[in-house]
Amino acid sequence: MNPVGIVVEYNPFHNGHLFHASESLKKSEGDLLIAVMSGSFLQRGEPAIVPKHLRAEMALSSGVDLVFELPYAFATQHASIFAEGAIRLLKHAGCNNVCFGSEDGNIRSFTDLLQLEQTNNKDLNLKIKELMKEGYSYPAAAAESYNQLTESSSMDLSRPNNMLGYQYIKAIHEFAPDIQPLTIERTQSDYHDPDLHASKISSATSIRKQIFSGSIHSIEEHVPPSTFSLLKQFVNNGGELMNWAAYWPVLQHRLLTASAEELQQLYEMEEGIEHRLMHAAIEAESFSDFMEKVKTKRYTWTRIQRILTHLITNTSKEEMRSQRDPSYLRLLGMTEKGREHLRSLKKTCEIPIIANVNQSIAPMLSTDLKASRAYASGYTNTNEKSKLIQSDFLRPPVYHKKTNGNH
Repeated sequence: MNPVGIVVEYNPFHNGHLFHASESLKKSEGDLLIAVMSGSFLQRGEPAIVPKHLRAEMALSSGVDLVFELPYAFATQHASIFAEGAIRLLKHAGCNNVCFGSEDGNIRSFTDLLQLEQTNNKDLNLKIKELMKEGYSYPAAAAESYNQLTESSSMDLSRPNNMLGYQYIKAIHEFAPDIQPLTIERTQSDYHDPDLHASKISSATSIRKQIFSGSIHSIEEHVPPSTFSLLKQFVNNGGELMNWAAYWPVLQHRLLTASAEELQQLYEMEEGIEHRLMHAAIEAESFSDFMEKVKTKRYTWTRIQRILTHLITNTSKEEMRSQRDPSYLRLLGMTEKGREHLRSLKKTCEIPIIANVNQSIAPMLSTDLKASRAYASGYTNTNEKSKLIQSDFLRPPVYHKKTNGNH
């Protein structure tokens, strides 16, 4: 087999993802698609709209053959650590190629920039530090530094797809040089475009906006039929759609009852921001009100959300720092073709492949299980909440049997 890997969040799976999946197979001439997917919480510090097993099922219904979970220790990090974890897992999963979306679909732009960075590394790091002292956030400082380095700037690293793509290239160079990187041009909507697009390829942001406004039917043409059907079924069966508003009571309670010393132990809680958070929790009436009180030029919305994710999952600095190496492949779902690859992979894989969770497994998995329980805390339906809290132990990987004509 010729497996191609992709790094995804599927929040939720939509037509743009379907295009990425099929084009990745086409561009790589691959015959097996392996996705490493974030679990309960995502890279921008958000809870996933629906649980990870349902998102895995959406993917398997639309061309993906294997879905492995990107552990929390990578999934909720800034771009470089996120990319490193994902690429190392795809290497362990046996991928020959990795394909990602970018603004212009030209892999040469990325490899040229890597070469440029390697010859100017010291100057680049100094420039990033300088800009951060001026109040830039890390992503903005990095993007500006790279753009100044390239002058004519063949690539805009302030665009999320490009910055992530560049980090994939760096991770492949360092950890998986045998993997061939490929990129495809992003289609239609911008990454965070708030409105549905006439082309029916819309951003996940715009799709979630429609869902939360109560018009789930308005997204029907913007997602594959299987995604729409699974979403409707999920809601009809008592499932709840998650966003930060659902966690406001949990979050506020934690900030009102914790001491500054306790909060300082949490990952990414730096520079005394705990005092700002505690003060805002006293005055704020809602999550959005809280965020408006807390955010600054230095503390972006994304950075604050990531801090809050570590707050509700109670994830310490020490816990995250001790989890820099992927220690397992956690299987969320497979097709029959995926199962075949898994059989041969088990003979050669250097890390354990986990299908059924065992409580005695590695610390990294304990963090993932804790994140799943924290995710369930946003539910108001007590029966569904109880099921979700136990789902890591009780729910087997999704098995999707392909029908004729479906991939």
